[in-house]
Amino acid sequence: MLYVDIPSSVDIAALTSHRGDLCVSIYLPTTPVTQEAQGHRIELKNLAKQAIEQIHAAGGDRHRAALIAEQLDDLVDDDEFWRFQAHSLAIFATPENLQTFRVPNALARIVSASDRFYVKPLLRAVSFPNACYVLALAQRSVRLVEVSADLPAVPVEVEAMPQDAGRAVRGVGEIDHWPSGRIQGAEGQKVLLRQFARKVDRALRPLLGGSGLPLILAAAEPLASIYRSVNTYSQLAEAGIEGSPEGLTEAQLAERARPILDELYRDELATWRALFQQRENQGRATTDVAQAARAATFGAVDMILVDIDQIIPGRIDEQGAVSFPEQQDEGEYGVVDEIAARVLAAGGRVIGVRKADIPREGTLAAILRYPV
Repeated sequence: MLYVDIPSSVDIAALTSHRGDLCVSIYLPTTPVTQEAQGHRIELKNLAKQAIEQIHAAGGDRHRAALIAEQLDDLVDDDEFWRFQAHSLAIFATPENLQTFRVPNALARIVSASDRFYVKPLLRAVSFPNACYVLALAQRSVRLVEVSADLPAVPVEVEAMPQDAGRAVRGVGEIDHWPSGRIQGAEGQKVLLRQFARKVDRALRPLLGGSGLPLILAAAEPLASIYRSVNTYSQLAEAGIEGSPEGLTEAQLAERARPILDELYRDELATWRALFQQRENQGRATTDVAQAARAATFGAVDMILVDIDQIIPGRIDEQGAVSFPEQQDEGEYGVVDEIAARVLAAGGRVIGVRKADIPREGTLAAILRYPV
């Protein structure tokens, strides 16, 4: 099973706004296969050593650096922690505190020691988690299946989930043209199926609420349309798996869900690029780093795509002017990271992607609320 604790928007905002004398950010690829965790523990120990070396090279306080090293060593030695991992691990440490996030995306190895955290790679996990839930819905059975990027699909236990339509609305049996008040025959069956669908929707709310993951429906008609008519989860995908899911295994459901999931992400980026082109013609979009920095400083950025892999060393002053160092420092904080932080602080949306997904393959692309 994939063990994830994806940061919430509140977590991201707290990380991007934090400032301190020593802030260490470490990213390393991991695996949910517990037997392979020892290699990742050794790798973290080496990356932690690099972080402390960066602090020393920058003239940082050695006593406070030792406090960070102690926390990282404790994490390396935590057997229980390493039993449960995903595809990448993000670590944010100060002398006073250490936070970790296990994410389903494959992120590059990074070590950064600065006066703030390097959060940009984490945005990929928030933007496109490459995971979803599949609701396999039929009159005689209900299953929720968790689908991740690379691991086998697994069923999820849902508290108060109805076992089948008959027991959900009448206590026993399968719904077969039961009457409901003055409604008889097929119309009565639809009324009862709608009651069943509402019970399923209510059971899912506590689990799905706040997850942000897409929900893909696998159901035959008329139950598929009936469920969509009562669904309250905003991330229910328009496309679904057609036909009865009762004869499909979890693996087969995942296989049919993945193309739908890929299409969801492609559609979202295509919609974003179309809007970018429209706003660019109106003077309300840019791929220029300096212009985006100024716009972000004054709260003018509505949405921005950022390349999660590239770091452009530099600083942005209070007026939004960008300055670039003559020589790159290994632990230097990036200009694009500061732009992303300012966009988030002003209530804008930041989407972490790869360079190929950005218009003209730039470092960033911003849609503005108004011309700057």
